[in-house]
Amino acid sequence: MRHAVIMAGGSGTRLWPLSRSARPKQLLDVVAEEGGGAHSLLAEAFTRLQAVLPTEQIWVCTAARYGDAVRAALPELGAERLILEPVARDTANAVGLAAALVVDADPDAELAVVSADHVIRPVERFADALRTAYDCLAVRPRSLVTLGITPTSPATGFGYVQKGAPTEVDGAAEAASFREKPDLATAQGYLDSGEYLWNSGMFVWRAQTVLDALREHLPESADGLARVVAAEDRAATLAEVFPTLPKISVDYAVLEPAATEPGRVLVVDLDVDWLDVGSWPALAHTLDTDDAGNAVRGPVVALDSSGNVVLSDDPDHLVALVGVRDSVVVHTADVTMVCPVGDAERVKQLLAAAEERFPGRYA
Repeated sequence: MRHAVIMAGGSGTRLWPLSRSARPKQLLDVVAEEGGGAHSLLAEAFTRLQAVLPTEQIWVCTAARYGDAVRAALPELGAERLILEPVARDTANAVGLAAALVVDADPDAELAVVSADHVIRPVERFADALRTAYDCLAVRPRSLVTLGITPTSPATGFGYVQKGAPTEVDGAAEAASFREKPDLATAQGYLDSGEYLWNSGMFVWRAQTVLDALREHLPESADGLARVVAAEDRAATLAEVFPTLPKISVDYAVLEPAATEPGRVLVVDLDVDWLDVGSWPALAHTLDTDDAGNAVRGPVVALDSSGNVVLSDDPDHLVALVGVRDSVVVHTADVTMVCPVGDAERVKQLLAAAEERFPGRYA
């Protein structure tokens, strides 16, 4: 049976001060709806999967401290489909925990792993690509299938996957290589070649395949997760075992070893409008834009100002700009943050500086 898990444990520090440790970006209502209003990235990811799978086959993996907020945001999510990590131990253990619990519920499960912080349009193309990825498992059961985004620019902020030989499934190719974030000239070469896709970080595989890979390459995690599933009190065992597991990404623990086997890793082309909402300039694409190119949310007045990202989290607090260009201005109840758009990637550093001066107060 086909299942999917939404990975929703990140804290979104580059969207501070709107995104906080108690209210991460995936739970913020930042995706504009037609006719007004907004919904969260997590709700969007859940609805997107419902175009492919029955609701009871959709799981969410998040930090334990977000459990109540996720339940409130996704009332359709079954209680047994919410996976709570007691601490963060990187993606290999998060994906492994999800795979172990899914296999316990369905030993033959095929499992998609998707992110909670993407905006993907149109949904129909996403659904078609995801079905193609699942179809690959029928002809290559041990394969690991990644979804690659058709690139629209020589982006330097994404990893890339190179398409190799075609497979028995239309729309899927063998993955010839994975490349880290390139410089601009290299990225332009990738784009010009037509052979490379952006690595979306979304995968499809048999859940048991993930556990087998962990057993081979990360036995300490495999043993620990097996203990959790076998325990009578899973929550208590998870709280005891999970913090002890080696911290490593699923790319290093599973994908890279698999990629050494020819034809083991496949890639499906996902030709969509894709937005990885990881920074203020990226989030701007989900906001309303005025005639001067200001992306705004909340009460905002901008006079002789352009190219800004402006957000007020307080419906009674006006943010007013005069002569401001290419800046991010964010107001919340306890923080006002201003920075040039070009320095938006430094917001994470800014949060670290605030934490050093005011520990725990504004995180």
